[in-house]
Amino acid sequence: MRLSNRNKASVYNFVNTLLIMAVLIGIALFLLEEYRFNILGLESYFLLVIPVALLIAFYLRGRQIFEYDSDGEALNFKNRNIVPFLDKPLSDEFPKYKLIRYEIIDVFYIKRLYVTISSKNSGSTMLKYEISYLTKKEIVDLKFSLNKVVKANNEKKELKIKDDRRTLS
Repeated sequence: MRLSNRNKASVYNFVNTLLIMAVLIGIALFLLEEYRFNILGLESYFLLVIPVALLIAFYLRGRQIFEYDSDGEALNFKNRNIVPFLDKPLSDEFPKYKLIRYEIIDVFYIKRLYVTISSKNSGSTMLKYEISYLTKKEIVDLKFSLNKVVKANNEKKELKIKDDRRTLS
């Protein structure tokens, strides 16, 4: 199954540009208010606080673009920001049999996907992806696909345990 919200990148770029413009306009209006008009008084600080708070909330939600591919024998996860220099993109690919479990955390308006995979060195490794910008349907599809992989892996483990018991007896 493939899942991607890459086609919404133009919308996220537009919102980002709009928020940056709102901050710049807010700064200009604040400076005009403070040094020229002085009509609003202390309320003039809202010209700065509201646009900056919205911009911070937009970035705190996490990386906007999430791509998932479970076709074939490997799982591919990609997570990147629309502004390339803010943080480096995440890109992971590993065989399906390494997936142990996953968990989706939803706190207020922030959603994270935690994937635990088996590792030779440390036993298991946890990978974190930001999925706040996925729709509810996309999250349901992601859960369905990951559940299928985890269930198949658990069934293979149970079969292996049964075979090992038969071999020992």
